[in-house]
Amino acid sequence: MTRSPKTGVPDLRPTLLSAWRTTDRVTTDLVRQVPLALWRARVPGEPQRTVRAIAAHLHNARRGWIRTLGAPHGVAVPDRVDPHRVSRRELTAALRTSGRGIAALLELGLVAGGAVPPTRAYVWRNLPLDVGHILAYFVAHEAHHRGQIVLIARQLGQRLPRAAVDGLWQWSRIVKRRA
Repeated sequence: MTRSPKTGVPDLRPTLLSAWRTTDRVTTDLVRQVPLALWRARVPGEPQRTVRAIAAHLHNARRGWIRTLGAPHGVAVPDRVDPHRVSRRELTAALRTSGRGIAALLELGLVAGGAVPPTRAYVWRNLPLDVGHILAYFVAHEAHHRGQIVLIARQLGQRLPRAAVDGLWQWSRIVKRRA
């Protein structure tokens, strides 16, 4: 870990960005491996919602934050996906794009002294704009919905591929693959 020559404080930028990339990879790998029958399955207790829609929400939520916080600073906003029609392949590609967008948003905050500069569009004040809180929010949001997908699979008696389930927790392996 590098340290600031002026203060001797560790430079956490590479660590924070790596943590996001790992979370992004875990989400993308799970979505890519959801069996087609589960992809189309209706959520128990919420029959208008499908696993596909939950997975699409991950990308569309990222897109919304990129549009709100990043676009005014030049971060490219990815296209929205249709939660009723998007294929796993299309969503996997979209998640790669929005994952890069979130990384750019975090980088923007790091370069700006540790917080994303507020924008006119940012009126929903429940999220502090420091990079630590933004990263924690995105990680928690994605983990919540990944957990929903796993739970729905269990409720419906469908098995996720072993690699998908293992991938939720094999973060060291994911980091090594990326290196």
